[in-house]
Amino acid sequence: MLINLSRSLWRVYHGWDVRSRVARFGDRFDRTRRDDADSGNYDFTETVNEYYSLCSEFMQFGWNESLHFAPLARDESLEESIVRHQRLMIERLELREGMVVVDVGCGVGGPMRRVARESGARVVCINNNEQQLEKAKRRNVETGLDDLAEYIKCDFMDMSAIESNSFDAGYAIESTCHAPDKERAFAEIYRVLKPGALLWGQEMCMTEKFDPDDSLHRTIKEELKLGIALKEIATFSEVNRALESAGFEVIEATNRDDREGQGIAWYRPMEGQSGTLRNTFRRTPLGRKAIFAGLRLAEVFRLFPHGSAAVVQLMDKTADAYVAGGKTGIFTPLYCFLARKPG
Repeated sequence: MLINLSRSLWRVYHGWDVRSRVARFGDRFDRTRRDDADSGNYDFTETVNEYYSLCSEFMQFGWNESLHFAPLARDESLEESIVRHQRLMIERLELREGMVVVDVGCGVGGPMRRVARESGARVVCINNNEQQLEKAKRRNVETGLDDLAEYIKCDFMDMSAIESNSFDAGYAIESTCHAPDKERAFAEIYRVLKPGALLWGQEMCMTEKFDPDDSLHRTIKEELKLGIALKEIATFSEVNRALESAGFEVIEATNRDDREGQGIAWYRPMEGQSGTLRNTFRRTPLGRKAIFAGLRLAEVFRLFPHGSAAVVQLMDKTADAYVAGGKTGIFTPLYCFLARKPG
């Protein structure tokens, strides 16, 4: 597995000064936030692209090829919970063979492959990050699903290359949280869906427990915004209002971080191996630090590209921010909604 990671990183980071790009990512994020405060000008495309270009391979190594969170059950591994969550989405969207579905911000195509494999629907993969889109294509060819996929490199804020009323359904999993204007993002998705089509979304949100006057809460929020490359983190009501302003009818919307019964905290894989969740060592704090130390040594012998350890360090801080946001209850990545474009 480490050999495959090394090969992938050499291919992705070829010709890069990775350490400098990690440093510039933080600087650019701070600068774009200041520019936004001063002039309303936020170059989210460049910042988010840099984030995924740097981190995508490590995300797949440390988490899953489906780069998203899922409600966790005590008798499941993370991978099994992700599959269960994706099957819920397929069920809610009523996906079936013959439908054409838009995957808004497809990542490396993990959810797309589940949708295509289990529903038979054809999926149009939208992504503005060329590296991720190429990885999605390769994986789809390897798994024999390329005939059920189409790929369009574009920004989901401007899908003008796609005609209106094109898709039977759509989903956006932890993608529109990056939108600089959520209402405009939903309006563009609304435009490309057919009348009567359903949209499933999964948003990263601040919960009702967030107190903007609490300095700890504000610090956690800022660390999350930097670590996930977000301009802002919406509340549940702000997501709903943006959907309705775009024209959608919200059918259901809920925080699926339900820990009653068999559920456990969504951040548990990054917190440690305590509890009954079947976890993987590399996701834990100790595992992340062991990888960081190992990569620093491996860089000396050119087994990994120089700067790889700096990327892991950035992601380790983000994982700590996720855990802090989850433990205080002020943040969730599991605000899920089902909406319909009126027919």
